Amino acid sequence: MTTTTLSSKGQVIIPKHIRTIRHWGPGQELEVIEFDDGVLLKPRSVFPAMKVDEVAGCLAYQGPTKSLADMDEAVRKGALESNRDRD
Repeated sequence: MTTTTLSSKGQVIIPKHIRTIRHWGPGQELEVIEFDDGVLLKPRSVFPAMKVDEVAGCLAYQGPTKSLADMDEAVRKGALESNRDRD
């Protein structure tokens, strides 16, 4: 178990191995969620929470209707290309 100490200014240093694993760098905003027995630090979302109807307009597709088979084929091709790029 890793421990840290609260400074006289109320600051806590998050150990480097945790910052590295979480990809938290300088300026990372964290949400502080309080519980009865402690606190939880979560990275603040880059985007504000929204409802589907608030963003669905950006999903508009202009073109011929695609069948399920067309979509399955596109996913298959994308997966093959993605795996090929790993070599």
